[in-house]
Amino acid sequence: MLRYLFYLLIVKPLVLVVLGINARGREHLPQHGPAILVANHNSHLDALALMSLFPQAMIGDVHPVAAADYFCKNRCLKWLAINVAGIIPIDRNSQASSRDVLAPIYQALDNHKILIFFPEGTRGEPENLGKMKNGIASIIAERSHVPVVPVFFYGLGKALPKGEVILVPFFIDAFIDQPIHWLGNRQEFMANLKRAMADLQAKAIRLKNDLED
Repeated sequence: MLRYLFYLLIVKPLVLVVLGINARGREHLPQHGPAILVANHNSHLDALALMSLFPQAMIGDVHPVAAADYFCKNRCLKWLAINVAGIIPIDRNSQASSRDVLAPIYQALDNHKILIFFPEGTRGEPENLGKMKNGIASIIAERSHVPVVPVFFYGLGKALPKGEVILVPFFIDAFIDQPIHWLGNRQEFMANLKRAMADLQAKAIRLKNDLED
């Protein structure tokens, strides 16, 4: 119930009314899990923007994967992050094996959840695409049936850039590509994912340049 209220009272009004979002390629969004959405990470609003693309009936199955050291700093923040925002916390500093660290992700996918990933690992510069880490390939190697949907946001980095606390109402464009599937090789998977994200970024830049001409 709390997640649905969060979605209706905060996510939807903030993203759709205060900011505004135009999603291109919405037909590529998964209709059910298991699935993973991979997006560039420029703002704390990124996960909320992705959540807003789904209907209310699905929101209980959509979970951002986030760093436990950031979102679980204290008991209050941890409770809100997990029970209200619905994050799956991952301990980046754990000494446990990678399989144990990623166990909550595997469990969520096995339970047919849709997960939100930011492979850059941290927020970058507005509208830029940083270096993606290979962890997503390790996950898909273990759950090869799970589709990965690339998403590139343009505008979120200006609405609430890293280090800022004041929201600026910039319109958001979301560019969504067709799913990428595991073909048996980690390097090939990452190359395909990076190529898809770069293509979406180029498409966003071309569109903005065309509008400004």
